Amino acid sequence: MQLIAARTAGVRSAIRAARLVPALRTYATPATFKDDDDPQLADYPRLPYISKQRRPARGWEDWQMRRNFGEPLHEQEEILSMWGPDAPVVPPSTALRWFMTAVAGFTTFGVITKFALIPSRPSVPREYPYSGLETELGGLEENKARPESETDEE
Repeated sequence: MQLIAARTAGVRSAIRAARLVPALRTYATPATFKDDDDPQLADYPRLPYISKQRRPARGWEDWQMRRNFGEPLHEQEEILSMWGPDAPVVPPSTALRWFMTAVAGFTTFGVITKFALIPSRPSVPREYPYSGLETELGGLEENKARPESETDEE
């Protein structure tokens, strides 16, 4: 009787533990991130992380850098300026699709050229009697390459 009571107590504790599981974060629920305030920025404005290359080309006091006089700079201006890395023109998924289309096109062209456009051999390959003239040439042992030695090199 005690054995059954111990097993039911174990089952009860497992059920209680199973009830707590939904309260935990699973891989399906996204993690929440808090944007930490940088204490070194103090009251400097928080500017959006947008490249200057996305701005229109005209209408700026400094046309080359696409900014006006007195405009606050972003914290990471070196990356977001006109001299930073180029902003992609198309999304990465579209670029990958275009690249894979080009690879498939070149591969298809190569396969068609190799198998459809190049004719087969116009002649039959040579065939020699007696296992490829093995006996006429003295056998396989007679036709092996000589091993290199230092006396041959001099």
